[in-house]
Amino acid sequence: MRITYETAAAPGRPHNEDYVIGGPTWVAVLDGATAPAGVDSGCRHDVPWLVTRLGGALAHRLATRPKESLPVVVADAIRATMTAHAGTCDLTNPDSPSSTVAVLRERDGLVDYLVLCDSPIVLRRTDGTLTLIDDDRTDRLPGGRPYGLELVRSSRNRAGGFWVASTVPEAAYEALTGSAELGTVSGALLVTDGVTRLMEWYDLSWEQAVITAATAGPAELIAQVRREETRRGTPGLAKRHDDATAAWVSW
Repeated sequence: MRITYETAAAPGRPHNEDYVIGGPTWVAVLDGATAPAGVDSGCRHDVPWLVTRLGGALAHRLATRPKESLPVVVADAIRATMTAHAGTCDLTNPDSPSSTVAVLRERDGLVDYLVLCDSPIVLRRTDGTLTLIDDDRTDRLPGGRPYGLELVRSSRNRAGGFWVASTVPEAAYEALTGSAELGTVSGALLVTDGVTRLMEWYDLSWEQAVITAATAGPAELIAQVRREETRRGTPGLAKRHDDATAAWVSW
Protein backbone atom coordinates (compact mmCIF):
# COMPACT_ATOMS: atom_id res chain seq x y z
CA MET A 1 0.00 0.00 0.00
CA ARG A 2 1.54 3.28 -1.14
CA ILE A 3 0.14 6.62 0.02
CA THR A 4 0.82 10.10 -1.32
CA TYR A 5 -1.04 13.18 -0.20
CA GLU A 6 -1.17 16.95 -0.31
CA THR A 7 -3.05 19.42 1.87
CA ALA A 8 -3.16 23.20 1.57
CA ALA A 9 -4.92 26.03 3.36
CA ALA A 10 -7.07 28.34 1.30
CA PRO A 11 -5.00 31.23 -0.10
CA GLY A 12 -4.94 34.12 2.34
CA ARG A 13 -5.92 32.01 5.34
CA PRO A 14 -3.35 31.40 8.08
CA HIS A 15 -4.60 28.00 9.21
CA ASN A 16 -5.59 24.81 7.44
CA GLU A 17 -8.79 23.26 8.82
CA ASP A 18 -8.24 20.06 6.82
CA TYR A 19 -6.07 17.26 8.18
CA VAL A 20 -4.56 14.12 6.68
CA ILE A 21 -2.67 11.31 8.40
CA GLY A 22 -1.49 7.90 7.24
CA GLY A 23 0.16 4.70 8.37
CA PRO A 24 1.49 1.55 6.71
CA THR A 25 -1.99 0.15 6.02
CA TRP A 26 -4.37 3.09 6.41
CA VAL A 27 -5.03 6.74 5.64
CA ALA A 28 -7.56 9.24 7.02
CA VAL A 29 -8.69 12.61 5.70
CA LEU A 30 -10.64 15.15 7.78
CA ASP A 31 -12.26 18.47 6.94
CA GLY A 32 -13.15 20.71 9.86
CA ALA A 33 -16.26 22.84 9.54
CA THR A 34 -15.61 26.58 9.73
CA ALA A 35 -17.94 28.20 12.26
CA PRO A 36 -20.17 30.93 10.80
CA ALA A 37 -19.24 34.44 11.86
CA GLY A 38 -20.77 35.45 15.18
CA VAL A 39 -21.75 31.92 16.23
CA ASP A 40 -20.78 30.86 19.74
CA SER A 41 -19.60 27.25 19.50
CA GLY A 42 -19.21 26.86 23.24
CA CYS A 43 -15.64 25.72 22.60
CA ARG A 44 -12.46 27.60 23.46
CA HIS A 45 -10.52 25.74 20.75
CA ASP A 46 -10.31 26.42 17.04
CA VAL A 47 -11.08 23.98 14.24
CA PRO A 48 -7.41 23.03 13.60
CA TRP A 49 -7.26 21.93 17.24
CA LEU A 50 -10.27 19.68 16.70
CA VAL A 51 -9.04 18.00 13.52
CA THR A 52 -5.54 17.52 14.96
CA ARG A 53 -6.87 15.84 18.11
CA LEU A 54 -9.41 13.77 16.21
CA GLY A 55 -6.83 12.75 13.62
CA GLY A 56 -4.37 11.77 16.34
CA ALA A 57 -7.01 9.72 18.14
CA LEU A 58 -7.90 7.98 14.89
CA ALA A 59 -4.26 7.23 14.14
CA HIS A 60 -3.70 5.66 17.54
CA ARG A 61 -6.71 3.38 17.20
CA LEU A 62 -6.05 2.43 13.58
CA ALA A 63 -2.48 1.51 14.53
CA THR A 64 -3.29 -0.44 17.67
CA ARG A 65 -6.64 -2.01 16.74
CA PRO A 66 -6.08 -3.15 13.16
CA LYS A 67 -9.03 -5.56 13.07
CA GLU A 68 -11.65 -3.45 14.85
CA SER A 69 -14.51 -2.18 12.71
CA LEU A 70 -14.07 1.33 11.37
CA PRO A 71 -17.28 2.69 12.95
CA VAL A 72 -16.04 1.53 16.37
CA VAL A 73 -12.63 3.09 15.71
CA VAL A 74 -14.17 6.42 14.70
CA ALA A 75 -16.69 6.45 17.55
CA ASP A 76 -13.91 5.84 20.08
CA ALA A 77 -11.80 8.58 18.49
CA ILE A 78 -14.70 11.02 18.82
CA ARG A 79 -15.07 10.07 22.50
CA ALA A 80 -11.36 10.59 23.11
CA THR A 81 -11.50 14.00 21.47
CA MET A 82 -14.50 14.97 23.56
CA THR A 83 -12.64 13.92 26.72
CA ALA A 84 -9.71 16.14 25.72
CA HIS A 85 -11.82 19.27 26.11
CA ALA A 86 -14.81 18.25 28.22
CA GLY A 87 -13.47 20.21 31.17
CA THR A 88 -13.08 23.47 29.31
CA CYS A 89 -15.86 23.53 26.71
CA ASP A 90 -19.63 23.16 26.48
CA LEU A 91 -20.04 19.90 24.56
CA THR A 92 -23.83 20.22 24.70
CA ASN A 93 -23.70 23.27 22.43
CA PRO A 94 -25.29 22.32 19.08
CA ASP A 95 -22.70 24.44 17.26
CA SER A 96 -19.68 22.59 18.71
CA PRO A 97 -16.83 22.26 16.21
CA SER A 98 -17.18 19.33 13.81
CA SER A 99 -15.32 17.49 11.08
CA THR A 100 -15.86 15.09 8.23
CA VAL A 101 -13.99 11.78 8.32
CA ALA A 102 -12.86 9.55 5.45
CA VAL A 103 -10.84 6.43 6.27
CA LEU A 104 -9.36 3.74 4.05
CA ARG A 105 -7.67 0.64 5.50
CA GLU A 106 -6.11 -2.54 4.19
CA ARG A 107 -7.00 -5.57 6.34
CA ASP A 108 -6.73 -9.33 5.77
CA GLY A 109 -7.05 -9.17 2.00
CA LEU A 110 -9.75 -6.50 2.14
CA VAL A 111 -9.96 -2.75 1.63
CA ASP A 112 -12.24 -1.23 4.28
CA TYR A 113 -13.68 2.26 3.88
CA LEU A 114 -15.70 4.72 5.93
CA VAL A 115 -17.10 8.08 4.83
CA LEU A 116 -18.78 10.39 7.34
CA CYS A 117 -20.13 13.59 5.80
CA ASP A 118 -18.86 15.17 2.58
CA SER A 119 -15.26 13.96 2.12
CA PRO A 120 -15.71 11.20 -0.48
CA ILE A 121 -13.61 8.19 -1.43
CA VAL A 122 -13.27 6.79 -4.95
CA LEU A 123 -12.10 3.21 -5.47
CA ARG A 124 -10.41 2.43 -8.77
CA ARG A 125 -11.14 -1.18 -9.65
CA THR A 126 -8.68 -3.44 -11.45
CA ASP A 127 -11.10 -3.55 -14.41
CA GLY A 128 -10.83 0.24 -14.72
CA THR A 129 -14.26 1.11 -13.29
CA LEU A 130 -14.75 3.48 -10.36
CA THR A 131 -16.82 3.15 -7.21
CA LEU A 132 -17.74 6.48 -5.57
CA ILE A 133 -18.55 6.50 -1.86
CA ASP A 134 -20.12 9.90 -1.31
CA ASP A 135 -22.12 10.88 1.77
CA ASP A 136 -24.29 13.55 0.19
CA ARG A 137 -26.79 14.06 3.02
CA THR A 138 -25.63 17.66 3.44
CA ASP A 139 -26.91 18.26 -0.10
CA ARG A 140 -30.38 16.90 0.64
CA LEU A 141 -31.58 19.04 3.52
CA PRO A 142 -35.07 20.52 3.05
CA GLY A 143 -35.50 23.77 1.18
CA GLY A 144 -32.28 23.65 -0.82
CA ARG A 145 -29.23 25.83 -0.51
CA PRO A 146 -28.30 28.27 0.90
CA TYR A 147 -29.19 26.65 4.23
CA GLY A 148 -29.99 28.80 7.23
CA LEU A 149 -28.09 28.43 10.48
CA GLU A 150 -31.12 27.09 12.34
CA LEU A 151 -31.73 24.39 9.72
CA VAL A 152 -28.12 23.21 9.88
CA ARG A 153 -28.17 23.27 13.69
CA SER A 154 -31.38 21.25 13.89
CA SER A 155 -30.21 18.76 11.24
CA ARG A 156 -26.69 18.05 12.51
CA ASN A 157 -26.35 14.54 13.91
CA ARG A 158 -30.07 13.92 13.67
CA ALA A 159 -32.04 11.26 11.84
CA GLY A 160 -33.25 12.72 8.56
CA GLY A 161 -30.45 15.30 8.61
CA PHE A 162 -26.73 14.67 8.34
CA TRP A 163 -24.01 13.11 10.47
CA VAL A 164 -20.57 14.46 11.29
CA ALA A 165 -17.78 13.92 13.84
CA SER A 166 -18.39 16.32 16.72
CA THR A 167 -19.89 15.52 20.12
CA VAL A 168 -22.06 12.52 19.22
CA PRO A 169 -19.91 9.37 18.98
CA GLU A 170 -22.88 7.43 17.65
CA ALA A 171 -22.60 9.45 14.42
CA ALA A 172 -19.82 7.04 13.39
CA TYR A 173 -22.40 4.27 13.05
CA GLU A 174 -24.31 6.37 10.51
CA ALA A 175 -21.30 6.64 8.19
CA LEU A 176 -21.15 4.96 4.78
CA THR A 177 -19.01 1.85 5.20
CA GLY A 178 -18.02 -1.25 3.30
CA SER A 179 -15.20 -3.48 2.13
CA ALA A 180 -13.82 -4.62 -1.20
CA GLU A 181 -11.53 -7.52 -1.95
CA LEU A 182 -7.99 -6.24 -2.20
CA GLY A 183 -7.41 -7.99 -5.49
CA THR A 184 -10.25 -6.04 -7.09
CA VAL A 185 -8.91 -2.57 -6.20
CA SER A 186 -5.84 -0.93 -7.75
CA GLY A 187 -6.14 2.55 -6.25
CA ALA A 188 -8.21 4.93 -4.14
CA LEU A 189 -8.66 8.69 -3.94
CA LEU A 190 -9.75 10.49 -0.77
CA VAL A 191 -10.59 14.20 -0.98
CA THR A 192 -12.17 17.04 0.96
CA ASP A 193 -14.79 19.31 -0.56
CA GLY A 194 -12.10 21.83 -1.41
CA VAL A 195 -11.14 19.37 -4.15
CA THR A 196 -14.60 18.10 -5.12
CA ARG A 197 -15.20 21.61 -6.48
CA LEU A 198 -13.43 20.32 -9.57
CA MET A 199 -16.21 17.82 -10.19
CA GLU A 200 -19.13 19.82 -8.84
CA TRP A 201 -18.38 23.21 -10.40
CA TYR A 202 -15.58 22.94 -12.91
CA ASP A 203 -16.60 20.02 -15.15
CA LEU A 204 -13.82 17.59 -14.27
CA SER A 205 -14.93 13.96 -14.15
CA TRP A 206 -14.02 11.56 -11.37
CA GLU A 207 -12.20 9.50 -13.98
CA GLN A 208 -10.02 12.50 -14.86
CA ALA A 209 -9.39 13.24 -11.17
CA VAL A 210 -8.23 9.68 -10.53
CA ILE A 211 -5.94 9.73 -13.56
CA THR A 212 -4.44 13.04 -12.41
CA ALA A 213 -3.84 11.75 -8.88
CA ALA A 214 -2.29 8.53 -10.18
CA THR A 215 0.00 10.15 -12.72
CA ALA A 216 0.76 13.69 -11.54
CA GLY A 217 -0.02 13.31 -7.85
CA PRO A 218 -2.51 14.84 -5.40
CA ALA A 219 -0.76 18.22 -5.48
CA GLU A 220 -1.79 18.67 -9.11
CA LEU A 221 -5.46 18.31 -8.18
CA ILE A 222 -5.12 21.15 -5.69
CA ALA A 223 -3.26 23.24 -8.27
CA GLN A 224 -6.11 22.68 -10.72
CA VAL A 225 -8.63 23.82 -8.11
CA ARG A 226 -6.72 27.03 -7.48
CA ARG A 227 -6.46 27.78 -11.19
CA GLU A 228 -10.19 27.27 -11.72
CA GLU A 229 -11.16 29.30 -8.64
CA THR A 230 -9.07 32.19 -9.97
CA ARG A 231 -10.20 31.85 -13.56
CA ARG A 232 -13.89 31.07 -13.13
CA GLY A 233 -14.77 32.09 -9.60
CA THR A 234 -17.26 30.28 -7.39
CA PRO A 235 -21.05 30.08 -7.67
CA GLY A 236 -23.53 31.86 -5.46
CA LEU A 237 -22.46 32.56 -1.91
CA ALA A 238 -19.65 29.99 -1.85
CA LYS A 239 -16.35 31.20 -0.45
CA ARG A 240 -13.76 32.01 -3.10
CA HIS A 241 -11.21 29.48 -1.83
CA ASP A 242 -11.36 26.55 0.57
CA ASP A 243 -8.80 24.35 2.26
CA ALA A 244 -8.09 21.41 -0.01
CA THR A 245 -6.75 17.91 0.63
CA ALA A 246 -6.24 14.87 -1.59
CA ALA A 247 -4.73 11.47 -0.78
CA TRP A 248 -3.93 8.82 -3.40
CA VAL A 249 -3.48 5.18 -2.46
CA SER A 250 -2.17 2.53 -4.84
CA TRP A 251 -1.33 -1.17 -4.66
